[in-house]
Amino acid sequence: MSKKNSKNKAGSSTIALNRAARHEYFIEEKVEAGLALQGWEVKSLRAGKANISEAYVIFLQGEAFLFGASFLPLNAASSHVVCDPTRTRKLLLSRREIDRLESLTARQGYTIVPLSLYWKQCWVKVEIGLVKGKKEHDKREDTKAREWDREKSRIMKNKRLG
Repeated sequence: MSKKNSKNKAGSSTIALNRAARHEYFIEEKVEAGLALQGWEVKSLRAGKANISEAYVIFLQGEAFLFGASFLPLNAASSHVVCDPTRTRKLLLSRREIDRLESLTARQGYTIVPLSLYWKQCWVKVEIGLVKGKKEHDKREDTKAREWDREKSRIMKNKRLG
């Protein structure tokens, strides 16, 4: 069996999704970043105990950090390690990416939020999005468009069957 056939499906490597971000923001751009983790965090991620729905990215002293993400420690974690579930974690990005993202957030009013957390081979990656907030009327328009697409697909399905 070749390596391509034995590869995990894309959905199975996902650890956590931020579904609310797609509803609350216009996503302008997506960037993949690495995440600096401690050993107990990797174990809890393998168990799927992560929440990134309230998280966002901050810039301090020329570095990017994931703030507000919660990785719950396992009950069997070692007793000599102090587990802080909501600690600020460093994002691993190139200097050029950090400078560009930091300037966009400072000048043009963008926000950077995590969209998904997933495994890429043996590394944990976070997909961050450069986003702008939606107003209430924008959310209503998106809901109407989504409902119309659903209705359209039902009509087309019934026409094919009938």
